[in-house]
Amino acid sequence: MRQPVTRDLYAYWNRLRGARAAPDRSDIDPAAIRHVLADTFIIEIDQDRLFPIRLCGTRLNAMWLYDQKGRSFLDLWRATDRRNVAAALLTVVDGVAPVVAGARAPAAHRPPMDIELLLLPLRHFGKTHSRLLGSLAPAYQPSWLGLAPAEPLELHSLRVIADAEQVSLRPPPPSIFAVSPAGGKGPRLVVHDGGKLR
Repeated sequence: MRQPVTRDLYAYWNRLRGARAAPDRSDIDPAAIRHVLADTFIIEIDQDRLFPIRLCGTRLNAMWLYDQKGRSFLDLWRATDRRNVAAALLTVVDGVAPVVAGARAPAAHRPPMDIELLLLPLRHFGKTHSRLLGSLAPAYQPSWLGLAPAEPLELHSLRVIADAEQVSLRPPPPSIFAVSPAGGKGPRLVVHDGGKLR
């Protein structure tokens, strides 16, 4: 985990869960993470697997110049990356395992912005397949943020942070994380044991 937002949100989530596989949605205190709220979001795990965004930080809204609440999380990504992003979301909820990803936010006629994605499982009224906490942390704040909309995000890497004590971890088949035919530059999947910050 390279970005301070990612590390801080993960550390907070890890403290909340304690000995549990995941904390409950009601455990989250926005005041405790106010310094990272602009980059955070909560996704609903819906039956149609559209993954609508239920809460979204102000910096994420600024990336596309309008409120992302209600939008499918998959729609933020290139069409060629949506299958891998959906697989990552399902890995988080099925395996109760955090995922960290590297991505890039391009913008027309402007330099792209490197960002780090964090996906964390949440319980909601006792259910594990209901909500997901996450963040999209920029490596820096570009001059165009809030002035021009970002284009669909480009996925570059995926890392599953697997706790050795979690026997329920069930990563998706390797075929889901397919390497793109264009020179083998698709997302890379790496599994880290121990759930420690990296």
